[in-house]
Amino acid sequence: MSFRNYRLRDYDFKLIILVLALSLCGVYAIGSAEPSLQNKQLIGMISGFVILLIVSLIDYHFVLKFYWIIYGFNIVLLLLVLLVGESSHNAQRWLKIGGIQFQPSELAKILLILFFAQFIMKMRERLNTIPVLAACVALLLVPFALIHEQPDLSTSLVVVLIFCIIMYAGGLSYKIIIGILAVAIPGIAIIVSLALKPDSDVLIPYQKNRILAFVYPEQYATEEAYQQLNSVTAIASGMLDGKGYKNNEITSLKNGNFLSEDQTDFIFAVIGEEFGFKGSVVIIVLEFLIALECISVARRASDTAGAIIGAAMGALIGFQGFFNIGVATFLLPNTGLPLPFVSYGLTSLWSCFGGIGFVMNVRLQAKRGNLTSIEEIL
Repeated sequence: MSFRNYRLRDYDFKLIILVLALSLCGVYAIGSAEPSLQNKQLIGMISGFVILLIVSLIDYHFVLKFYWIIYGFNIVLLLLVLLVGESSHNAQRWLKIGGIQFQPSELAKILLILFFAQFIMKMRERLNTIPVLAACVALLLVPFALIHEQPDLSTSLVVVLIFCIIMYAGGLSYKIIIGILAVAIPGIAIIVSLALKPDSDVLIPYQKNRILAFVYPEQYATEEAYQQLNSVTAIASGMLDGKGYKNNEITSLKNGNFLSEDQTDFIFAVIGEEFGFKGSVVIIVLEFLIALECISVARRASDTAGAIIGAAMGALIGFQGFFNIGVATFLLPNTGLPLPFVSYGLTSLWSCFGGIGFVMNVRLQAKRGNLTSIEEIL
C-alpha cells in the first residue's frame, strides 16, 4: 500500500468539518425518527470517519493501478445480488456476507468513479473518438443493467448522471456534448411519454405509479403519493423554528407514524418538522458546500484522474441531495435515494466517507496556485 509524505497544511480540514457536521445532524435526526438505530448510525459515522482518514493518506494513483480489478469486483458484487441477494419491498438489492448485510449498488457508485478516473486518464488523448466513447458507454451499460435489474431505477439513473460528469471532467468535447443533448432531451421526453401509456412495459408497475402519483397526486393520495403528501405536510407544519426535537405534540406526523421510511428516504421530513425552515436550510447548505468543495478540489487536481474523482464525488453528493430533498418536498417523483451523510444506512454512509477520503487525497496532491476554497469559487 502506497503512503506518501504529505504536508499538514494541504489537508482539507474544511471538508472534514463539513462532513462531520452533516453526519452529526444525521445521527441526531435518526435518534428522533428511529431511536433504536441512533447508536448504529453513530458507530457507522465514527467508523466511516476512520475509513476517510485511512483512504485520504493512500496515494490514489496507487489504488487506480488496479482499475480493472475494481471494475471486475464491482460487477461480481452486482451479479451476486441478482443470484443470491436478499429481497425487501419488491426489490433484491442487498447481500449478506458473514452476517453483515450491505447494498452493493451504493458501493458501485464509488467503484465506477475510481474505474473511469483511470480508464479515461489513460484514454484522454483519444477520448473524443468513436471507439473510446463506445467503450466508455459499453463499460457503463454492464453495471447500469445489473443495478436496473434489481430493480433500482433511481440508483441506475444517478449512475448515468455521474457518468456524464465524469466524461465532462475527463475532457469530452463541447461539440459532442451539445450533439448528445440535442438527441437525448427529446429522446427522454419520448421515452417517458411512452412509458406512462397503460399498455407500456418500459417501466414496471410501481415505477410507473410513482410517476403518475407525482403528476396526479389527488388520484393516488392513499397509495403511491401517501408518503410524499405526508412529508410535505410535516415539513410545512414545522414552519420557521420547528416543533422541537423529540417533541410530544399530538399534531406531529412523525409521532403519529404517518411518515414511513422516516429514518432513510424521508429523514428530511423529520428535520423539517422538528427543526423547521432554519434546520432544513442548514442541511441543504451543508450538502451544497460539501459538493462545492469537492468541485474546488477537482479544479486544483494535479491530473485528469484527480479531477474526475473530485467532480464525480461532488456530483454524487449534489445529485443525491437534490433528489432526496426534492422527493421529500414533492418537487420530484418518489425515488428512494438516501440523503448523503444523513439518512440511515451504513453502506451509503461508508461509501460516502470513502469517496470523500479519495477527494481528500486528491487535495493533498493538488497543484498549488489555483483555486483553493469554496470562497474563491463563489
